[in-house]
Amino acid sequence: MTTTVALLFGGRSGEHGISCVTAGGFLSAIDRDAYDVVAVGITREGRYVLASTDPEDWKLRDGRAPEVPADGVEVLLPAAVHRPGTRSLLRTVRDGRVEPLAEIDVVLPLLHGPYGEDGTVQGLLDLLDIPYVGSGVLASATCMDKTATKAALETAGIRTAKGLTIREDAWAADPEGVARRVQDAVTLPWFVKPARAGSSLGVSRVTDPSQLEQALKTAFAEDPRILVEQAVVGREVECGVLDARPGGAVRTTVPGEVVVGDDLDFYDYESKYFGKGTVEIQVPARLPEPAIAAVREVAARAFRALGLEGLARVDVFVTEAGEVIVNEVNTMPGFTPFSMYPVLWESMGLAYPDLIAELIELARARRIGLR
Repeated sequence: MTTTVALLFGGRSGEHGISCVTAGGFLSAIDRDAYDVVAVGITREGRYVLASTDPEDWKLRDGRAPEVPADGVEVLLPAAVHRPGTRSLLRTVRDGRVEPLAEIDVVLPLLHGPYGEDGTVQGLLDLLDIPYVGSGVLASATCMDKTATKAALETAGIRTAKGLTIREDAWAADPEGVARRVQDAVTLPWFVKPARAGSSLGVSRVTDPSQLEQALKTAFAEDPRILVEQAVVGREVECGVLDARPGGAVRTTVPGEVVVGDDLDFYDYESKYFGKGTVEIQVPARLPEPAIAAVREVAARAFRALGLEGLARVDVFVTEAGEVIVNEVNTMPGFTPFSMYPVLWESMGLAYPDLIAELIELARARRIGLR
């Protein structure tokens, strides 16, 4: 019997459009002979609707990201808990009638940011005992929150950048006091970023204290809790991680590097997805062999320390002294054919369609229930 996969994408976060592009990448590469695919889009308002399975409908066009249409046919999630040996039934609501849509085996939650990558959808699927690709509730929530990620990694003895957490209410009550705390705790330049957002949304580089207020406003527009981190002098590289097969070890790629031109302050949202500035992706990164080995070892350690499952992309800095400092851990990295994660695995000999198949089979092999 052919495995039926439900792609879940879109969502209520600021990364709605990028999630749609990720879905398009999956749809263009997944083996339709091996897998039947049902596309379920989540609108910006949170409705689950039947979506197109044509990858052409989910491409960036004229500098604009696609969007799940708000008027799609509503999809109902299973009404009962999945039972071992059975499949989960999705249904639609058409003209006031509830009709069967498909019986699914596994869900691919291709969601970025809050209300999807943060453990919320994972909890929903756990309640229904539906297998899904990626990490469970706790690991997803931890990695969505940069402050929680830092605490977990540092407890495990893995280095991160020096930083300070600020709440919006504290800043509103005493902006001058907050500014003094930042200046006393963290050396310029700073990166000001939302604690729970991805794709560099709301991130600013601050080189002068006079820029702090605007940077805080930009970050607080995404999240009421933000992180001010000290910039790390080093090369920024990314390492792909894939969960272990039964009895095996966690797998890692050689690192890749994003080389940003002089016309950019850093690799921000517009440069990642809309072609702003000069950016070169180097796979593998041009690092000495000892540094490559160190990055892969730290990425595997971070994966285990955070309790991750399925996949992750671990972004790190490599200093001139060869130290590896973790910047961020992504539990659902960008997944277009040109995104770093699939490109890294392609360089290791694992083609995009085979990578998708591996993730689906890892999800199906894991124990259903508490994760």
